[in-house]
Amino acid sequence: MSMLSVEHLNVWFGKGHNRVDAVTDASFDVAPGESFGLVGESGSGKSTILRAITGLVPTWSGRITVDGQDVAKKRHRSFYKTVQMVFQDPYASLHPRHSVDAVLGETLHLHGFRDIDARVVRLLDDVGLGQKFRFRFPHQLSGGQRQRVAIARALAAEPRILLLDEPTSALDVSVQAEILNLLTDLRAEHGLTYVMVSHDLAVVGHVCARLAVMKDSRIVEIMDVDSLRAKRANHPYSQELLRNSVGA
Repeated sequence: MSMLSVEHLNVWFGKGHNRVDAVTDASFDVAPGESFGLVGESGSGKSTILRAITGLVPTWSGRITVDGQDVAKKRHRSFYKTVQMVFQDPYASLHPRHSVDAVLGETLHLHGFRDIDARVVRLLDDVGLGQKFRFRFPHQLSGGQRQRVAIARALAAEPRILLLDEPTSALDVSVQAEILNLLTDLRAEHGLTYVMVSHDLAVVGHVCARLAVMKDSRIVEIMDVDSLRAKRANHPYSQELLRNSVGA
């Protein structure tokens, strides 16, 4: 059974003549513990798929299942104990007046955990920060440290699926590899399933076993990472992406 299944997903914005189709007839499956990538140029629809899965986009049709259960239009609270998302910009996703302790503690409280102090410490250790960062504020952290806090917040609910929306694109190149290695380690340690959006084929090749290539709202090809590294693709757009990529 798939941990996440997307079947004939359509996502749109607006109505009538103003309607814009952001995702058209997208289908893919992600196995338990797998890391799956969505790649394509800006505006191709890849991030919109993640937002549809999490309920941030209400106008969609098709079928989404998580661990065999159909996802309703209105997400039940329990959904977010299974699925969490890490956003592109770690500074924008953290409240500037909330300390790391407040961010993680509030999240744990919302998910009904009681031993909050111990869990905050464990989360910080998990993402490689440690207790010395517990009472710092976002402006006192580097971009990489902020993204580690954002990952810790996503892990607080003890989810089984993490949706990663360009998790390293806002970071310095020197920090990107550290975050990608952290994500790889966390997936192995916690048995997580990932869906990662990126425009960078090298990033996807570092983390993912399979990937879907998107162009103009559609998935044009699904390929494995071995084909990516060997620069083998069937669709002309995928071939173009591979020709233009560096280090993939």
